[in-house]
Amino acid sequence: MVRKITSEFKPENILRYPRLDTVLMVEKKIRTAKEYPTKAKLWKSLPKKTMYQTFNLILDYLEYSGKIHIDKDNKIVWIWDPNTVKEYLTNKNHLVVA
Repeated sequence: MVRKITSEFKPENILRYPRLDTVLMVEKKIRTAKEYPTKAKLWKSLPKKTMYQTFNLILDYLEYSGKIHIDKDNKIVWIWDPNTVKEYLTNKNHLVVA
C-alpha cells in the first residue's frame, strides 16, 4: 500500500481539532522514541489520552509539514532537522529566488 501525499492539507469531516499542546506532545514522543513506533503503539504510549481520529489528524499534519514519514510498514520516522533549515535560511548561497 503506497501512501499518497498531497500538496495541500485539507482535512474534511473533522469533529475535533487538536490543541497545540497535544500536537507538541505527539511530536515530542516521536522525536524521543528509541525505536520507530507504529501508529497504534505510539497512540497507546501517549501520556495524555487523545481521540484516535484527532491523533490521526495530527499525524497527517506532521507528514504533510515534512516532520515525519510513515513507511510501508506503518512505522513512524522523525525526519525534520531544524539545524539544516536554520543553515539554509541564514546562508544566502542556498536561497533560490524565482
